[in-house]
Amino acid sequence: MTSRQQLRSHIRSLRRSLSAAQQHQASLGLMQQLLPRSEVQQAQHIALYLTNDGELDTTPLIQALWQQGKSLYLPLLHPVVPGYLVFQLYTPDTLLKPNQFGIGEPELNCSLLCPVSQLDLIFTPLVAFDSQGQRLGMGGGFYDRTLSQISASTKKPLVIGLAHECQQVEAVPTEAWDIPLPFISTPSKFLCF
Repeated sequence: MTSRQQLRSHIRSLRRSLSAAQQHQASLGLMQQLLPRSEVQQAQHIALYLTNDGELDTTPLIQALWQQGKSLYLPLLHPVVPGYLVFQLYTPDTLLKPNQFGIGEPELNCSLLCPVSQLDLIFTPLVAFDSQGQRLGMGGGFYDRTLSQISASTKKPLVIGLAHECQQVEAVPTEAWDIPLPFISTPSKFLCF
């Protein structure tokens, strides 16, 4: 077992061990941390994810962003290019079905897709992060491959990783394909790298 696999297993266990009350408080803290940020206020087209496997619950944030009139998008496994994500409009009326990993996603509707380059902001999940902005994901590489499409010149969309405090580690073991994040938010702090 590699150190990345060991770290992933350990941190996933830590975040799954948080109580329902801790998870709820964390989700409210995250919303309060993010809503006043200019990065969020200035964004209209925002991609985010639905919570899975003890991840920081995005439900209060989603509700608040809808109330602000933001257009939200959920990731779907790319229907043609394996290993990539596409982002589809998500509204309160969107019906969800589990994908191959058991994560809810909308039924593919090409007319509702938003190209990555037209998103203003992507909130990405992560398993672990460090003080350099390095992100360890679930191991499939979906976000790394998708985020590699972001233009270095425009730096659009902005990417913000979301995590519980317990997911911060001293150093994430990295690989050549890993893409560090410019921002990470926990319920109690907003980190810029």
